[in-house]
Amino acid sequence: MDDIFDAKKFSGTLGVEIRNKDLFQEAVTHRSFLNEHRGYKLEHNERLEFLGDAVLELVVTDFLYRNYPNPEGDLTSFRASIVNGEILAEIAGNLSLGDFLLMSKGEAKDMGRARMWLLANAIEAVIGAVYLDQGYDAARVFIEKNIVSELPRVIAAGLHTDPKSRFQELSQEKTGITPSYRVLKEWGPDHDRRFTSGVFLGDHLVAEGEGASKQEAQRNAAAAGIKAKGWA
Repeated sequence: MDDIFDAKKFSGTLGVEIRNKDLFQEAVTHRSFLNEHRGYKLEHNERLEFLGDAVLELVVTDFLYRNYPNPEGDLTSFRASIVNGEILAEIAGNLSLGDFLLMSKGEAKDMGRARMWLLANAIEAVIGAVYLDQGYDAARVFIEKNIVSELPRVIAAGLHTDPKSRFQELSQEKTGITPSYRVLKEWGPDHDRRFTSGVFLGDHLVAEGEGASKQEAQRNAAAAGIKAKGWA
């Protein structure tokens, strides 16, 4: 099992000097991998993800406070836009994080939205590993270089606006119909619940979105609806 994780290559990919190899290997270990490898010596990455999520939010919040004179409401929207699953998964993809993920054979075959969430969770776990391995300043540098740097693009594209409000505004303007939302699917254990919601115009399903809460799933459905309608 010692050859399943190339710490030297991972270090080069992240641009981070790895001191504790086990921390970073754990950061890319999905829960499903343990089910197929009972003798695996490390834990899955959910605890590191929990820690990394908090570090990420603090770094982004601090950066916004220091660099953007906007009111609190704007700052909250900016932060939400840069720490959401789709953006984090995109950044994880740019870092080739998927090449290092340790997961079950079934998870490895899934290249859809489930893979996106797996990547987003993994980059949060990596942030947690950087924080534990080298401290807050190293984590801040990593986050500002790889995540905060995307803020200007995200803001310029209007991705910081609430997609539900935007979709409702556009649908009423263009169709005269107020959108509605329905939960289409719900799965997972209580500590890791997932939802798929659909956004409808009348009885017509426009798009679907997935999230860790019904609200997040609705926001993602609305964002997908704007794209599906060509209203972006």
